Order: sequence, then C-alpha cells, then structure tokens
Amino acid sequence: MRRGPRLAPLELTVQENNQLIEWTRRHKTSQALALRSRIVMACAQGASNSETADRLRITKQTVGKWRSRFSERRLDGLLDEPRPGAPRQHGDAKIEQLIATTLNERPREATHWSTRLLAKKLHVSQSTVSRVWRAFGLQPHRAETFKLSTDPLFIDKVRDIVGLYLNPPTKAMVLCVDEKSQIQALDRTQPILPLAPGLPERRTHDYERHGTTNLFAALDLATGHVIGEMHRRHRSKEFLAFLRTVDANVPAELDVHLILDNYGTHKTPSVKGWLARHSRFHVHFTPTSASWLNLVERWFALISERKIKRGTHRSTLELERAIREYLNMYNENPKPFIWTKSADQILASVARFCKRISDSGH
Repeated sequence: MRRGPRLAPLELTVQENNQLIEWTRRHKTSQALALRSRIVMACAQGASNSETADRLRITKQTVGKWRSRFSERRLDGLLDEPRPGAPRQHGDAKIEQLIATTLNERPREATHWSTRLLAKKLHVSQSTVSRVWRAFGLQPHRAETFKLSTDPLFIDKVRDIVGLYLNPPTKAMVLCVDEKSQIQALDRTQPILPLAPGLPERRTHDYERHGTTNLFAALDLATGHVIGEMHRRHRSKEFLAFLRTVDANVPAELDVHLILDNYGTHKTPSVKGWLARHSRFHVHFTPTSASWLNLVERWFALISERKIKRGTHRSTLELERAIREYLNMYNENPKPFIWTKSADQILASVARFCKRISDSGH
C-alpha cells in the first residue's frame, strides 16, 4: 500500500487553542472560519488528514490546505486573504456590528429588521445590508414554526416507529394510517383565466364552498401503495369502516402493523374492541405533537400539492371523484417513501434543539 509523506505533529499553544474554540462557538463567526478552526483542532488531536476529512465530511485536499497554512502562518493563516478589486467600503468591525445588530437587537418600529431599517440605523447602504445578509445566510423576514412533543414516552415511541421503518418485521405489512379531514370543495366566483405566454394562470381571490369530505388513507411502507377511502364524517364509526377495508385488502396470512396518531377516534372503546378481536393488527401510536413521524403525511402533502390545492370543484361529489382519480393513477406506479434517519440521530437532533431553546434566554 502506497503511503504519503509523514506529517509533522501539529501543536497548539494555550492561546491558540482558546482562540480556535472561540471561533467555533461564537455565533457571529463566519462558517468558513469555524470550519477551518475545527480542521486545525482535529489535526492537533492527532487525527490524520483522511480521518479529519471523514469526520468533518470534507475533502482531504481541504484539510491539507488549512493544515499547511496554519503550520506556516499560525492563526493568521486561517483568515481570508485580501482579494483583488475595489477596496472595501466597510471594515470587519462594521460588518461585525451589522451581524450582531441583526442577531441580537430588534427595531423599535417593527418586529424584525428590513434592509432599509437596518441600513438607516447603521448608516450604510441598503445593498450593503443585503449583501452581508446573503453572505451569512441571515433572513430576518422569515419565521418558521415548531412544537416539541411533551409525550412522556417520546423516546420509546420514536424508537418503536423508526425501528419499523428501518427494520420492518417479516410476514407482516406496515401501514402508515391517518385521515386528511375537512377537505373543502371550492370553486372560484369567476372563471379562471388560463396560463398564457408571459402570464401566469389567474383566479379570483374569493371562492364558494360546496361541502367537505374526509380522506382515510393507509400507506404501505414497502411498496408505497395507498389504500384510500372517503367519508363525509370523521368519527370512530367511519374509522372502523376503514379498518374493515384495510383488513379486506391485506392478505390474511400477514400481520398488520398500524402507525397511528393520537386522535380520539383511534382510541374509542369500539375501535379497541375491534382491534382486540383481530389479533393480527398491532397498533403503534406516534408521540403527541409528532405527526412528522407518520410517513402518510408525506403522501398527503403530495396529493394536496398536485390535486387539491389548486383544484376547483363545484360539489363534494366532484371533489371525491378527483381524489379517487388521483388515487388510482398513483397506485398504477407507486413508489415508497424511504426513511433515512435512525432513532439515535432524531433524538440527538431533538436534544440539540432543546439545548438551543433553553439557552436562548426566553
């Protein structure tokens, strides 16, 4: 086996080590500088270039480049070198102030910064704010929602369901089951203007309601095939009817593992009694507020985007007919959704998020 030249050990002074740690932890440090700091720290711990590259998921050449630069110029070698072009109008201190203000302050007259508000406060141009935000991935105008599950059995349920996804049992069918409730049959108040060159499809902002329906669906984990059924109401009676449909569509020799959320219709005495009489059915409940664990939600997003969201239907019957057409078309060539994350990865991600919000000071 061919070996490269033996690399000289990389040793850090106390001051260098502290500075590298600060660069990796400080929120306003650029991601590029934080990565270079991690490379040097890994090499200083005795890791080879290949080991460091694997650990940080980068190329071996990148590790060699920054290891060499640090050996030659120490900490200064990790900083970006001046580039040709027009001289910078704002120094590092101003850029750092702009980033710190974006992250740590709020404007008095608004809930979040705009480029104009921040430019006015810091006496810089709007384009400067926009360029810095793009460079550092800052998007104050965006806000996302989240909700952590408070289920006391969260860990056990995650391991149970992810275990089914990654290692499904033999001689059994795993079905992800849920209901898409209150699907509205909507029709616009005026005719839709069709797509034309240079013009998008146009429709009125208001609409007329023509009733609702509920789609019950069971997604086969292995094949992606969907068993679907519609009911006008959403009660345990309708859920029991759908369970009978599932029972009729699954070969009798197979066990059935159902992944369900905690909706009340799934836990009524009549449903529990039916499941007790049909011993081949095994129920796995997702944690509360964790519907993302149920893969059928991904299929619901698919049918919503492709058939329901922009559809126009003058009656509930017309809406149900459109859903059945999509269901039949989809099942002609179904494709399974592949779950990739292990339970340990999910739980580690949730732990990091919990630490982040607990350290936020709110």
